[in-house]
Amino acid sequence: MVKQMQMTTSLQLTPFVSNLRQRQLLNPNFPKKHATFTCCTIRNSGHLVTETQSLVHQFNPKIPIEEAVTPPTSWYTDPSFFCHELDRVFYRGWQVVAGSTEQIKDSRDFFTGRLGDVEYVVCRDDSGMVRAFHNVCRHHASILASGSGNKSCFVCPYHGWTYGFNGALLKATRISGMRNFNVNNFGLLPIKVAIWGPFVLLNLDKESLSQKEVDIHGVSKEWLGSCSEFLSTNGVDSSLSYVCRREYTVECNWKVFCDNYLDGGYHVPYAHKGLASGLKMDSYAITMFERVSIQSCEGSSEKSKENYDRVGKKAIYAFIYPNFMINRYGPWMDTNLVVPLGPNKCQVIFDYYLEHSLKDDTDFIEKSLQDSEEVQIEDIVLCQGVQKGLQSPAYSVGRYAPTVEQAMHHFHCLLYEDLTK
Repeated sequence: MVKQMQMTTSLQLTPFVSNLRQRQLLNPNFPKKHATFTCCTIRNSGHLVTETQSLVHQFNPKIPIEEAVTPPTSWYTDPSFFCHELDRVFYRGWQVVAGSTEQIKDSRDFFTGRLGDVEYVVCRDDSGMVRAFHNVCRHHASILASGSGNKSCFVCPYHGWTYGFNGALLKATRISGMRNFNVNNFGLLPIKVAIWGPFVLLNLDKESLSQKEVDIHGVSKEWLGSCSEFLSTNGVDSSLSYVCRREYTVECNWKVFCDNYLDGGYHVPYAHKGLASGLKMDSYAITMFERVSIQSCEGSSEKSKENYDRVGKKAIYAFIYPNFMINRYGPWMDTNLVVPLGPNKCQVIFDYYLEHSLKDDTDFIEKSLQDSEEVQIEDIVLCQGVQKGLQSPAYSVGRYAPTVEQAMHHFHCLLYEDLTK
C-alpha cells in the first residue's frame, strides 16, 4: 500500500492550540470570534481545510472491522493532531485523574496533577466537601500547590497570596494602591469534580465553572453508560484496601499503550508468558458497551510457582474511554491511567488495591507487585518498539484481527467521533 502523504505546515501552532480552549472557557471576555480556531488552516486545491481534520478523516469508522485499516501514523506522531486530541477528547467530559479518594480522606487533604496544559488541585474542604480548582495563582500565574498532603491553606510560593480550601482568596500581599480590585473576583477557578468508587473524576468543560454538587448518577451514566452496574457488581468499588502507586514514563503516544491493552489478549502468549500461564487464553471474551469495553478470561486451574491465587477464577479487564483501565482478578485490582505528555510520550500511573482480608499479607502483596512490574516492563518494551515503527517510512496503516481486536476498533471509532464533533 502506498504511504499516504501527510500535509504539513511551517506554522508553530502548538502553543496557540493547546491554550486556546482553556482561555476561552475561563475568561468570559476572550474574543468569541476565536472560538472556531482550534487548529491552523492551509489552502489545498483552492479550498481552506483544517490540517488536523484532514488527518482525522484518514480513518473511516464506517468500514467494518473485517475490511478496515487502522488509523494512519499521523494519529500517533503529528504534533497538531495531539493538540486537537487535548481539545476534543481530554478537555471535554469526565476524565479520571491521577489521584484517588485515599489521598483526600480528611479535611484539608489535597493532591495535584496535570492534564495537557491544565494544572489542577483536588482537595477536601473543612465541611468535608471534595473540591477541585485550577492550580494557578490568580496574581501572576504561579503554580500554587505541589505534590499531595495536608495543610491549613494554599500559599503561593511566588508572592504569598493565600487561598482557602473553598477557593476563596484569603490574603493578597502588598496590594495597597491597587484600584478596582475585588477580592471576591480573584478566588481560584473551580473545576467540576466527582467521585465514583475509589476514583476521582474532573470535567474541564465550560460547565465546570460552577461550585454546585454534581449528580453522581448522571456522571456514572455519562462516563460508564450501561456498564456501570456490571463494574459495581464485579468488585470495582471503594471497599478494597489501597496498596500503593507506581508510575512509568513511556516513550510512545498514549494511544499506543491503549491499543496494546485492547488487542484482545493477542500479544499475551508471545510477550507475557508468565501471565499467560495463569489464564485460559481460549476462554477470552470481549464485550462492548457505549464507551467501555470489557475483556475477560478464565483463570487457569493449574497451580505453579508463577501461577498463584492473584488471578483467581476469572480476570476482568475494563477499558473506560479514553485512557483508563481497570484490571480485576482474584482478590486483586489495579488501575492504569494513561496520561498524554506529547505526541511521542505518555505517563502510565498504576494504583493497586486488595481485598481487606489480605491487606496485611506482605508476601502476597510483594509477589503480586513483582508480577505486575514484570508485565509492565514487557509492555513498555513493546509500546516503545511500536512507536519507533510508526515513525518509520515503511509503515502507513495496519489491519485489525477481527476475532480479537474488536475493542481496539471500538476505541478508534470513539476517538473519531469525538475528534469530528
